[in-house]
Amino acid sequence: MALSSISILPLLLVLLSASWATSASIQDNFIQCLDDNSEQVIPISAVCAQNNSSFTSVLNSTAQNLRYLEPSVPKPQFIFTPLNESHVQAAVICAKKLGIHLRFRSGGHDYEGLSYASEIETPFIMLDLARLRSVNVDIDDNTAWVQAGATIGEVYYRISETSKTHGFPAGLCSSLGIGGHITGGAYGSMMRKYGLGADNVLDARIVDANGKVLDRAAMGEDHFWAIRGGGGASFGIILAWKIKLVPVPETVTVFTVPKTLEQGATKILYRWQQVADKLDEDLFIRVIIQVTKAGQKGERTVTTAYNALFLGDADRLLQVMNQSFPELGLTRKECIETSWIKSVLYIAGYPSDTPPEVLQQGKSLFKNYFKAKSDFVQRPIPETGLEGLWKRLLQEDSPLMIWNPYGGMMANISESAIAFPHRKGNLFKIQYVTSWYEGSQDATTKHTDWIRGLYDYMAAYVPTSPRAAYVNYRDLDLGINDKTNTSLSQARVWGTKYFKGNFDRLVKVKSKVDPDNFFRHEQSIPPALV
Repeated sequence: MALSSISILPLLLVLLSASWATSASIQDNFIQCLDDNSEQVIPISAVCAQNNSSFTSVLNSTAQNLRYLEPSVPKPQFIFTPLNESHVQAAVICAKKLGIHLRFRSGGHDYEGLSYASEIETPFIMLDLARLRSVNVDIDDNTAWVQAGATIGEVYYRISETSKTHGFPAGLCSSLGIGGHITGGAYGSMMRKYGLGADNVLDARIVDANGKVLDRAAMGEDHFWAIRGGGGASFGIILAWKIKLVPVPETVTVFTVPKTLEQGATKILYRWQQVADKLDEDLFIRVIIQVTKAGQKGERTVTTAYNALFLGDADRLLQVMNQSFPELGLTRKECIETSWIKSVLYIAGYPSDTPPEVLQQGKSLFKNYFKAKSDFVQRPIPETGLEGLWKRLLQEDSPLMIWNPYGGMMANISESAIAFPHRKGNLFKIQYVTSWYEGSQDATTKHTDWIRGLYDYMAAYVPTSPRAAYVNYRDLDLGINDKTNTSLSQARVWGTKYFKGNFDRLVKVKSKVDPDNFFRHEQSIPPALV
């Protein structure tokens, strides 16, 4: 055994040396190509290789799901952080020229880590858009140009700096990178009033598969349609969005009313399902469902928390609630009148005394190991179905469900207006999440098996043709591509769940703008020829 080990050691050293040499060669060639193809100088610090002491901190900086930071998950050969648009163009040109697979991220919130990890294609490099984060608000025009690396919290803050009566209807989590967020749709607490973030985009700047910068006019309406809701990283690299600002009142009202099983949560939630999509469109009430401890003995129970934003004052809110949803028993004491920007902090879960300036930091409130899934519900789940759901939630350590109401403007926009298709007929959307804090394979298997079991249980209560899902709650259980040669029939399995009848049009756009499938990942839209 000793002689065998000694004889193998030089071979391992040779293999390791060859690996590092290959990595260094890729990096050197890429840097030389960047210099040749960029209009502006690229500092050495913009490229961070695996053997750089800063590599791990840069990779982890905005990555949200710890599952994809585990040592067993392949990492990028190096990370390139562009400082301007020409750097992004050069990165695409060079990756294509050198045959290097490219991943790119704006905020790191991809649920399956597809913006910074790859389990189907290595080696690869990552483009981190974190330095492209300017927000330019034109309040007279009711618009703003926002670069892809800006977080949605930064966008909200910059709008509020300029006006107390303007906002933007996008995400509830303030650390979302707006580049990728809007490509999936971008829902938030004003969706029933104004639709999605993607419904309120007027223009965009992207880098296409040939390294060209295109705006709406240059890319054409089909391409512009696809990037609004067609999912990230299939049709180009988003550089910036031009968004349409929407009016908000100077005073809005928020509340959170918790109800445990012992307080009649089942009957109240059954009633919420009947009214949530029909309420005044100024009112958004989502339900956050968790397992908590209650009573003197600290026994586990299920808590349903009704978390809401109302675009108006408390008096009018109480009139709406007393007329449409008196079962919740909302009182004036539970209503908090505040500004729109402070409501953003409230909905995002910040402490009540947090100043809005914290949004400029663009930092997430949490990082953990997690697995998520989604559903769209079109008929109320009966009380017996809810009781079965409670039993399953109580079996898990840290389960979370968030039920987001539809109706209002969401029911008035056509399924084909943009690539995001989930509109009229949906009562609410469900997000399922389980999270844990240990990276072992046993822990991962335990929790992912649980959520898959829960998803199977819920199949009886949701449409199945297709069983729709939200692309920004990325779920690789639905199916994945095979590197560069995915068949359309294979992609259609997951594609129709995310995009329903819009999938075929997305394939046509992909076939036209990226026929060689340069922009690809585990669930990217494939071209028809692949």
